[in-house]
This record gives sequence, structure tokens and C-alpha cells, in this order.
Amino acid sequence: MTAAPASAPAAVPAGTRPPRVLVVLGHPRTDSLCGALASSYAAAARDAGAEVELLALGGTTFDVAARRPSTLRWEGPDQDLEPDVRAAIASLRRADHVVLVFPQWWGTYPAVLKGFVDRVFLSQLAFRHRGAGLGWDKLLAGRTARLVMTMDSPVWWDRLRYRSAAVHSLVHATLGFCGIRTVGVTRHARVRTSSAATRARWVAQAARHGRADARRPVRTRTEG
Repeated sequence: MTAAPASAPAAVPAGTRPPRVLVVLGHPRTDSLCGALASSYAAAARDAGAEVELLALGGTTFDVAARRPSTLRWEGPDQDLEPDVRAAIASLRRADHVVLVFPQWWGTYPAVLKGFVDRVFLSQLAFRHRGAGLGWDKLLAGRTARLVMTMDSPVWWDRLRYRSAAVHSLVHATLGFCGIRTVGVTRHARVRTSSAATRARWVAQAARHGRADARRPVRTRTEG
């Protein structure tokens, strides 16, 4: 497959900067279709001028299960957390745009991605409850996200039978709950019976999304 030629980064308007993009590969293996999609997106976004981090969760060593209540609350950068968790938290805080690339497994997504959510989207970092009431502060507001999901089942089956459980969980119960606005959802199906040409088109589409997202300059904001 021939890669598309890199294009020059777009000019950035005054008072803005290129986005900082965090691409999270929520598949245990990098040598997967999801790995190719994440790499294609990241490379294209970087070539278009964005600052890009690619976090492959399969290469991390943190415990995906939060076994101690103290690990569910943000207590600052010196908190007793595994180095990989601290690094992921720092990456999330830096990011303007978060891209989650993952396969649909058992109607939702793999344990490594669920563990990333549980261990990184911490209380007092991603959200803050307002006393005993129902309100909360969305501490990651101002950021955007994109989801890229692969499936063996047809898209209509995911919507009809599974009620788009993976997408709804991430868009509303995780990202939206913390103030992150999802700007795009892509479902690639059916992977198991897809041809090499079809998969190549999917990888090329990921690159187009990467270039487009990189060309959305963001206003300089106070780091949070």
C-alpha cells in the first residue's frame, strides 16, 4: 500500500496553536488492524502539524483493575500510582483532542481500554461532584474526541441488538461526563470477512481524519 504524500502543515491563526492529540490504541496488540488505524491517524496528524502522542495500551504494565479506593481519586502528580498511569494522566491533561481506536469485543471494548478509563479518568481530575447533590463539574471541558471502532458484526446489528453499547458508553458516560465533546465516530465492519483492499481504504480514511483534525487550531488555554 502506497502512503499518501505528506502535506505541509496549515498556517495557524494568531492566538491559536496546532492541537495536541492523544491517540489511544485500545487493542492489546499493535500488529492488528486497530494498530494500523491508530498509526495511520497519528502519522498523518503529525505530518499536518499536530503534536501527537500514540499510547499503545497493550505495551503498558499497570493493573487494569482499580483495587484500592485511593487510586480512583486524583491527589496530584506525586500520588502513589504506577509510572504508566501517571504518564497516561499527564498525556490526557496535555491533550486537546483524544482519539480512541479499539475493537468491539463482547459488545463493548477490551479490558485494556476499560482499565485506561478506570485508572486515568479519575475523580478530581476528570470530574468533580458538587457536594451531595446530582451536579458535577466537567473538568476536561474544551477537549474533543474521535472514536474509531472495528467490528466483526454488521453495523446494523451493533445498533439493533447491542444498542451501540460501546459508543454510547464512551461518548456519554465517559467522555461527555467529563466534558469532552466527540466530533466523530467511525465503525469499520465486517473485519473478519473484509478484503485487503477494504482494510487499506479504512487505513487511508484514518489518515484523512488525522489530517483534518490536525488542521483544527485550538485557542491557547490555561493548562488544567
